[in-house]
Amino acid sequence: MNVLKNFEAVFVAAVGVAACTAHFAQYADASANAAAATATNTMSAANQRSVATPSRMAIVAVAGKRMSAIEKQRALEDERRLAKSGAAAGNRS
Repeated sequence: MNVLKNFEAVFVAAVGVAACTAHFAQYADASANAAAATATNTMSAANQRSVATPSRMAIVAVAGKRMSAIEKQRALEDERRLAKSGAAAGNRS
């Protein structure tokens, strides 16, 4: 019964706790970003180009050999066979 009488105070206290939590979470995230920026500044210039920042997109270089026409055909046949059998995407090996 006392909770119902003081419901406004309980509500204001709950909003205050939520606001403080959001405030600390925001600044914890900012300090983590600052630490990441410091770590990025210590990287070599070649590696620094591949790190994403809010103003720059990450560059991903994939080094690998291309599939030949026969390999592509076999891969497509395998995919079609698995799709017909109803195998889940995660179970394909």
